[in-house]
Amino acid sequence: MVNAVKVYKKTAPNGKITVYLGRRDFVDNTVTTEPVDGVLIVDDDYLRGRRVYASVNVIYRFGREEDEVMGLNFSKELTLLSEQIYPSKSSVEPTAVQERLIKKLGGNAYPFSINLPSSAPTSVQLHTGDEESLKPLGVIYELIVYAGEKSEERPHKRNSVTLAVRKIQYAPFISSKRQPSTLVSKGFALSSGKLNLEVTLDKDLYYHGETVKATLNINNSSKKTVKSMKCAVIQHVELTMTNNQFTREVASLESKEGCPITPGSNLHKSFSITPLASSNKSKYGLALDGKLKDSDANLASSTLVGEGKNTNDANGIIVSYSLRVKLNCGALGGELNADLPFKMAHPAPGAPTGEDVDIEEFARLRRGQSVDVN
Repeated sequence: MVNAVKVYKKTAPNGKITVYLGRRDFVDNTVTTEPVDGVLIVDDDYLRGRRVYASVNVIYRFGREEDEVMGLNFSKELTLLSEQIYPSKSSVEPTAVQERLIKKLGGNAYPFSINLPSSAPTSVQLHTGDEESLKPLGVIYELIVYAGEKSEERPHKRNSVTLAVRKIQYAPFISSKRQPSTLVSKGFALSSGKLNLEVTLDKDLYYHGETVKATLNINNSSKKTVKSMKCAVIQHVELTMTNNQFTREVASLESKEGCPITPGSNLHKSFSITPLASSNKSKYGLALDGKLKDSDANLASSTLVGEGKNTNDANGIIVSYSLRVKLNCGALGGELNADLPFKMAHPAPGAPTGEDVDIEEFARLRRGQSVDVN
């Protein structure tokens, strides 16, 4: 059996321009981003001196389109770049997939490659709580290929191709051996001694679907009694375009095992908790890497930045995670809280291999994982 690399195809309504993409996800490794590359088929007789341009647009949608009334607008659209791809102004070194496509498609097939700016945000979708919403919320990318006299022309639907693509990040190949840990204490008014809590995770980075394992060391040197414990995974979301921040609890576990922890006593306890998108179907604003109704959609990955850079300087939607532990000391004693940050991401997949290409009509991008290899 011959292995085949899946390639996606879409044709303009007038049938004169066709675009082939070897992938719909373009990976940002925090240093560089893979170029948006593919193959263009166009007839010179149709162009009649015009050129073919490719533009990459990013749409920030932070509210439902159906709620845009009385002049309200819940989206911002920005053209990141627009380049002439035919006739190409520079020589394009074709990739292996492009070479196979050109060989398969014939003389009117031309490779193209455009580079996204380093400041381009990562693709993230926000759960609307309503799958009937007309347009997804979050950071959405579109690749538009069109014919025109100059790049500033507005593309016409009849002679243009619009494809949904994504800019994504994967976990680094070299993982950290660090075990995150935090120590917090709480004193009480009119009472001597403190309640001490140390929380340690077994690692710094988890893959989606993995169980987060935490170890709690509780030393109660106070006069209060710990009545219960709660451990939760919190998703932190920052919308840089509107300067809003919010959190969502994506997994939690409460326990009274080992309680009450009376004054002068200690407790060593382990928690295991698995955050999953499928367990949070009713939570509006949850950050995802696809639509929640898709079987392979996951929680959005942590936003990763290059060495020496600050996550707060990233654009678009910034996602992070923390483990939050609460010790309940009753109505008068209050709570002792500890937050321990960690990262969550997809493992980097292997490169697609195969001697042949399998061409598929380009449908709307809807799945969590959109790189398909047969």
